[in-house]
Amino acid sequence: MGQPHVVTLRATRDGDLDALFAFEQDEVAVRMAAFTPPDPSDRAMFDAHWRRLLADPSIDARTVRADGKIVGSVARWYEDDAAEVTYWIDRAHWGEGIATRAVRLFLDALHERPVRVRVAADNAASIAVLEKLGFERIASEVSYANARGTEIEELVYRLA
Repeated sequence: MGQPHVVTLRATRDGDLDALFAFEQDEVAVRMAAFTPPDPSDRAMFDAHWRRLLADPSIDARTVRADGKIVGSVARWYEDDAAEVTYWIDRAHWGEGIATRAVRLFLDALHERPVRVRVAADNAASIAVLEKLGFERIASEVSYANARGTEIEELVYRLA
């Protein structure tokens, strides 16, 4: 398990989108994330989605870099007036501590609480990241997961 020397965040730029799109083409990662767009390979839909995110001042979208290389993203938006966070790390860098460090950096800069995160109940690695960061499980729901073509259990975590 390699450990990157430096994990940083920066505001997501148009030039980051090729890398972010490429990460979402990994079938294993898409299945694990579960709650994805209906067709993650649809680049036009991906670009339209990111144009909306980047144009919305209420959304904070950051690109995650490890040792200067783009390895993922983290973002905050509002759902029913509650702050929600999501993140995606390139599968080539799973297990390196990048997700934990990136989300911690993001939360330290956010200063907003409470914050919610949703995760597939079988995504043990993401659950471990959330629990390391102090998130507590507050609910369980059954939701449709595009990447799996069926309803699955989704856990809701909260950081107070």
